[in-house]
Amino acid sequence: RGYLLTFVVAYLRDLGMDYSVVAESFETSVPWDRVVDLCRNVKERIRRECEARGTRFPPFVSCRVTQTYDSGACIYFYGDQLQGNRESHRFVRSNRKNR
Repeated sequence: RGYLLTFVVAYLRDLGMDYSVVAESFETSVPWDRVVDLCRNVKERIRRECEARGTRFPPFVSCRVTQTYDSGACIYFYGDQLQGNRESHRFVRSNRKNR
């Protein structure tokens, strides 16, 4: 049940683009001592980049721990942007692996 949002975002992304709604989800892993910093920094970076690209409304960005390990956690991010644009979506897609 927890992955319902994951599937909704993934399958409706292209339809949303036709109506200026940008949505994306991605995940990464991080050591325990970096979890809070990673969540805060990724959310802030997405907000700054959307603003720099002229989006009309601030993005909604959330994250959650999906898996735990002795050495760290897997963090899943969700985001959407009303009145977003393809440039902000391209930024998120191209930079999601650079964190």
